[in-house]
Amino acid sequence: MSRFVNPLQFGPGEDFAEYPRALERDRELLSSHGCPLLWRPSAREMYGENPELATRVHVPGLSGRYCGASRPGHFDGVATVVARLLNFTRPHQAYFGLKDYQQFLLIRKMIEDLGMEVDAAGVETVREDDGLAMSSRNAFRSPEERAAAPALYRCLREMARRIVAGNRNYDRMAVGGIEALAAAGFRPDYLDICNANTLGKAEDTDTELVILAAARLGRTRLIDNLRLAIEPPPGA
Repeated sequence: MSRFVNPLQFGPGEDFAEYPRALERDRELLSSHGCPLLWRPSAREMYGENPELATRVHVPGLSGRYCGASRPGHFDGVATVVARLLNFTRPHQAYFGLKDYQQFLLIRKMIEDLGMEVDAAGVETVREDDGLAMSSRNAFRSPEERAAAPALYRCLREMARRIVAGNRNYDRMAVGGIEALAAAGFRPDYLDICNANTLGKAEDTDTELVILAAARLGRTRLIDNLRLAIEPPPGA
């Protein structure tokens, strides 16, 4: 396993310095799951003397939407570090969490476009008992914020329930979801219903969907998503 907190994907004013770095805990977890090797490169090993002058990888289209629009340059940093890690380690298969679904699609496209001989596999989001997606940043939450945080996933589940029941007014549903998050104490960044393969706006004929959301609660930003498959409309 590789472990690297990547400075290129943090923007000005973001929490690079405070981002949790629990190395010993990570080592214990890896050992308990039978992983015999942890590669922990330094920023100098990854990018040389001056990371700002290192070659960057840009994935058009996906890089500019949703989290990419809110965090300019973020996905260039992601694509660059993943390309380097894959080139350095040369795995046959690499695993990426699906909590950041946009990131997974972007990495998969980069691998395909650059002809890398690696299979990108998605790993389902691991959740707490109340539905909150596990995240290193959960440690930053106050007790009140921790109690409020599961409302994000509950909102996504309610939207999915309505879609499965036949509601196809996606734009109105997204507006209602944003209003529900704001009422629960969040500062919504975005919430949208998309084609799960392209992240384009969901159309009535789409059968594979993803509900994407990002919102701030206190000083931290949460992201989550919920994917679902629905029946095509009659006559499609």
